[in-house]
Amino acid sequence: MSEAKYRLVLFDVDSTLVTIEGIDVLAGGNPEVTKLTEAAMNGDVPVDQVYAKRLEIIRPTRSAIDALGKTYVRSLVDGAADAVANLRDAGAQIHLVTAGIAQAIAPLAALLGIPERAVHAVTVRFDDAGNYADFDRRSPLARSGGKGLVVRDIRARSKGKAAFVGDGVTDLETKDTVDLFIGFGGVHVRPGVKENADVYVTDFRSVLSHLIS
Repeated sequence: MSEAKYRLVLFDVDSTLVTIEGIDVLAGGNPEVTKLTEAAMNGDVPVDQVYAKRLEIIRPTRSAIDALGKTYVRSLVDGAADAVANLRDAGAQIHLVTAGIAQAIAPLAALLGIPERAVHAVTVRFDDAGNYADFDRRSPLARSGGKGLVVRDIRARSKGKAAFVGDGVTDLETKDTVDLFIGFGGVHVRPGVKENADVYVTDFRSVLSHLIS
C-alpha cells in the first residue's frame, strides 16, 4: 500500500489545483485587474498593494462569488482530484492555503473532500442586499509573507513533515516553512518559482511521485 512521505500536504488553489485565477474571472477580463494579478504572482509588487485595490475595482456581489464557486469546480486541473484522493488514501492531511475568496473556494474543497477547518482563505463580507462590503483585512493571506505564517500555524498544531505545492511567488514564500516546495507550472510558468522550487513539475500527475512512496 502507498504511504505518504509528508504528513501535511498544502496546496495553493488558483492556477495550481484549478486552471483559473478566480479574481480575474470575477473581473470579467478587466485588464487592470489582470495586470495587478500577474504583477503580484510574479513577485513584481507585494500582494498588500493589490489585494484591496482589485476588490475595490470589482466589488463582487454574493451571487458573483457563488457563480465563481461553480466555475472553480468546473476548472480542476487534469489529475488534481485524483492526486488529492491518492494522497488522502496514503495518509496525508490535505490543506488549501490560498489568497482566494473563502466562499468561492468552499464548493471546490467539498468536491475534493477537504474539511472546512483545512481551508485557509480570505472571507469577503456583503451587506444585507448581497453587495460587496469589505474583506477580512486581518487575514495574513491578503498580504506578502502571509502564506508562510499560515503554514507555520498549521505545522504548530500537527506533527510530521510538510510539503507545499503552488505556482506563484506568494507560494514560494512558504519554502522555508516546509520540507519540500513543489513549483507547479501546468497553468502558468513563473520564472522565479521555476528557478527556486525544490522540485518543478508541469503535469499534476508528477506531483505524486514526490509525495508518495
